[in-house]
Amino acid sequence: MGADTVILGIIIGTLAAIVYSLRVLILLERRIARMDLNIETLTRRVLREELVIEREERLIEKKLGIGRKSAPKKAAKKAPAKRTVAKKAAKKAPAKRKAAPKRKR
Repeated sequence: MGADTVILGIIIGTLAAIVYSLRVLILLERRIARMDLNIETLTRRVLREELVIEREERLIEKKLGIGRKSAPKKAAKKAPAKRTVAKKAAKKAPAKRKAAPKRKR
């Protein structure tokens, strides 16, 4: 009966370790969920303050008579350079290939 008791003790110990690890996982998940909620509330506060700052900025610009700056214009694309007749002819003509050397088998 000694071997049966040892095996039963190992099984019960393994089950206890599994239950404990699940408990730790649940506690960590709850902690992460709380952190996530805190981050969301901080983000909302920052967004609210940014909106207030933008509103105040618009009022100050109105009082000073300064218009909103528009986005900078992108540089116009350059026209492609004209190719010479020789380059066009060279491009159209197929390149001559040398015969590949024969392999020895």
